[in-house]
Amino acid sequence: MNFHEVRFPASLSFGSAGGPERRTDIVTLANGYEERNTPWAHARRRYDAGLGMRSLDDIETLIAFFEARMGQMYGFRWKDWSDYKSARARAEVRFDDQVIAQGDGATVDFQLAKTYRSGAFSYQRPISKPVAGSVRIGLEQDELQEAVDYTVDTGTGLITFAHPPGIGQDVTAGFEFDVPVRFDTDSIQTSVASFQAGDVPNVPVVEVRV
Repeated sequence: MNFHEVRFPASLSFGSAGGPERRTDIVTLANGYEERNTPWAHARRRYDAGLGMRSLDDIETLIAFFEARMGQMYGFRWKDWSDYKSARARAEVRFDDQVIAQGDGATVDFQLAKTYRSGAFSYQRPISKPVAGSVRIGLEQDELQEAVDYTVDTGTGLITFAHPPGIGQDVTAGFEFDVPVRFDTDSIQTSVASFQAGDVPNVPVVEVRV
């Protein structure tokens, strides 16, 4: 897979703009009503990395990172400062932040996920790039021990239990995570003169499916 397990410098992604994007196909009928459908089960996120540039050293770091990824060729990790952990923005990660599944007495592999709720509706987002060392797993009200009770694949977000959780047991998780992205351009145009005048480059970044 064309993906490098390396994070875009977090100090440069801080201050960038971006967020989730959905695709909705809308057909207006003759009677004025609408039919709405979406071919996407999950949102796709977009960001502008250029807004995090604050010095010429930042530009140098950006160009080196861009060249090492060969433009759009290789994906990488991105920290979305507005949404990067299982807990609420000001809370610490806990093992029971998210219920990611229920045991069936046989399954040992579970995908990390984060649930977004609004009123009676919710959406579960698969998490494929957890941050190493941040994942905490629990069964019901008990926290488990990594490398003893379970293992974490930080490249896929898959949790593998040493023994299958019992039927009906809540599998819970807490974690920090990155977004898998790639540059959405094969060129970066910079100017020392314009940058010193406050004009930063446009560096589009887009989420990829992994």
